[in-house]
Amino acid sequence: MNDDITIRLPSLIHRIGSEKAKQAKAIALQNQCELKRVRRSRHWALSGEALSIQAFTIDLRALDDDGWRYLIQKVSTALIEHADKLEPLETKLSRLINETPGITLGELMQLTQCSIAEARIARFNTDV
Repeated sequence: MNDDITIRLPSLIHRIGSEKAKQAKAIALQNQCELKRVRRSRHWALSGEALSIQAFTIDLRALDDDGWRYLIQKVSTALIEHADKLEPLETKLSRLINETPGITLGELMQLTQCSIAEARIARFNTDV
């Protein structure tokens, strides 16, 4: 469930500058993410758990500086593809049960990679 994702950031230094890149790297580390160059190229990549990357973008927005616009936009757009990883497991299970009341425990386990115990607890909590 907590698979790391990687977001490619082509020509990051050219778009935001080296000082902002260093600052972004420090902010990423604070959020348990990793912002680094891809080998020896000019391209960069941001990797980490989806929730950590989302926290990274929130921290960048809090800085309220137009210089971060490219990075925030690029990361936010990439996070849309991983929206399923931004939702906690309990919330995702109850949403699936409410959307499809006839869903089996096996289907829940297959869709969310949860254990049978977690699926049973979610079913019980939703039925109550």
